[in-house]
Amino acid sequence: MSKMAACIFCKIIKGDIPAFKLFESEKVLAFLDIQPLSRGHALVIPKHHGVKLTDIPDDSLVEILSVAKKIAKASGAENYNILQNNGRLAHQEVDHVHFHFIPKPNQTEGLGVGWPAGKTDMDALKKLHEELKAKF
Repeated sequence: MSKMAACIFCKIIKGDIPAFKLFESEKVLAFLDIQPLSRGHALVIPKHHGVKLTDIPDDSLVEILSVAKKIAKASGAENYNILQNNGRLAHQEVDHVHFHFIPKPNQTEGLGVGWPAGKTDMDALKKLHEELKAKF
């Protein structure tokens, strides 16, 4: 069985698995998450099967953000997160790119995030900056 054939999101796109669809176009599908972190938690996915952000065509990514914006407006959520994970260490569970729209109505519902900020090392940042800029 191919990776696409086994992919739960590809099955939803094909209609083999039902979903509470919010939006659908040629390139993008949005639907409610069945294990929500808060009321209104939704997923926005490209129809193009790709595991990581770098595998997805730019035109699909532009539409995904536009759809996430529409969901944010429709939900009326004042506070929310747009989350996209790449790889197991980064908490990606399904190997098909997906963006979460997660309303944050209060301290306990929605996404909880730890942010262990590192110390500022200007010399290391300068070196990294030059390294990354050279690859653009």
